[in-house]
Amino acid sequence: MEGNRFGDRKFGDRPRRRFGPQPPVKVGERYRVKIESMGKGGDGIARIKGFVIFVPKTNVGDEVEIVINSVKQKFAFGEVVG
Repeated sequence: MEGNRFGDRKFGDRPRRRFGPQPPVKVGERYRVKIESMGKGGDGIARIKGFVIFVPKTNVGDEVEIVINSVKQKFAFGEVVG
């Protein structure tokens, strides 16, 4: 039997982590970001090197300075400063 369109991966196998062993942001770091979209919970979503950052109390198109206050493996939470 030849390989399927997913290579040799079996159904349910997941590829390795997209961002390697560490997310590209750390708690306490500050960034200037643009809110690109809205999350289901109403938080704005920005991206840093493709990594999702949820930013409460923002709207699409806002350009804000944030501080990272919580980092998970696949996303982080930031807060508007200033």
